[in-house]
Amino acid sequence: MNTAFQNDDRRAVVTGIGVVAANGIGVPEFWRTIIETQSGVGPITLFDASKLPNRIAAEVKGFDPKKHLPASVKWKRMARHTQFAMAALDMAMADAGLTNAVANLHRPVSLTIGVSTSAIEVVEVAAHGVSQGEEDRLRPWLVWASQPHAVSATLAEYLGTRVAFQTVSTACKAGADAVLAAVSAICAGRADIAIAGGADAPITSSTCAAFSAGRMLSSRNDDPQHASRPFDRDRDGGVLGEGAGVVVVESLAHARARGAHIWLEICGGASYSDTFGTPAGDGLGTCMTLALANARLSGESIDYVCAHGPSDSVIDRVETTMIRNTLGQHAYGIPVSSIKGVTGNPLAAAGPLELIACALAMRDNLIPPTANYTTPDPVCDLDYVPRARRMRLEHALINVHGMGGGNATLIVRRPPA
Repeated sequence: MNTAFQNDDRRAVVTGIGVVAANGIGVPEFWRTIIETQSGVGPITLFDASKLPNRIAAEVKGFDPKKHLPASVKWKRMARHTQFAMAALDMAMADAGLTNAVANLHRPVSLTIGVSTSAIEVVEVAAHGVSQGEEDRLRPWLVWASQPHAVSATLAEYLGTRVAFQTVSTACKAGADAVLAAVSAICAGRADIAIAGGADAPITSSTCAAFSAGRMLSSRNDDPQHASRPFDRDRDGGVLGEGAGVVVVESLAHARARGAHIWLEICGGASYSDTFGTPAGDGLGTCMTLALANARLSGESIDYVCAHGPSDSVIDRVETTMIRNTLGQHAYGIPVSSIKGVTGNPLAAAGPLELIACALAMRDNLIPPTANYTTPDPVCDLDYVPRARRMRLEHALINVHGMGGGNATLIVRRPPA
């Protein structure tokens, strides 16, 4: 992908954003709780977690399909993460002013959705039915709802126009990879409008049990609001989350021609894997370097790093080292923060939610804080912004790391005048 074009037809800008997150449904609540460090983590309510060692998660609360989804969709036949993605898409399209316009487009819309897990709750229902000898009572739509590409295909059908859709599944960085695919479609001239996002709903008995067995989660069951503590000395693991983030990406020329509001420009990006046998996140430094080169920017141009920061004892430290190695002494003079103290780790939705947070930060000239950062870790020695900070941003760097050794970096800048 090469985004370094002066031609407005090849510059990718974000014109619509939509959010369903544990800390808020819709952009206003999502942003308010981030700025006020109001965590969305709490006791698990979606199933009985009493026998698990880790009994907290960042659940999306108050989501009502009858309220948050269009009346025309058959939401009972959708998995939970598909419902989230549909709601976020509807918000993003409305925000972009495209609700009734896509059917008249001359070229297909590019649609890419990232997922980390499939519809686990749908699979669990089917497995339970089989184990109870109730095979004849299973609904036929379970087959479709549990497919990995069901999210993107369902959203493509809902758009009601010609859509070139695809699904990306690269763990936590899947949503960021989806955004990179959208930018590539714009920069290559394959689309005037590209929609991208990430969605996951992994808070099920089997998934939570597996994460607990992997010892990746915080054990602060008695203090869930402070369990996710990115870069803090006393962090003891991340918190599993759920949600969806969707963005509308357009060419700058197309956005200007229709008078669209522009949130920010995505001016570069890269995806790069760790080298086998190295610590998790070790390839993130190369990924950031490639993204900066792709954007034709030096490290000194970056005003803010929206970090992956999952509150993991190892990955937070490695990411800090990679930021220092990539940005040099400049790393000590810029704010670095993670929103996962509030959102938990929503897997594939993480990258799009970070992108949306950067769009709002540029709008309000306000750096989002790292919630629950109270005690500095000697090996994590950057400026982690414990409280929201007034600052004008020109360029921001966004990091995402995924299980299995994948990394993705986006470079964004303030929208052009």
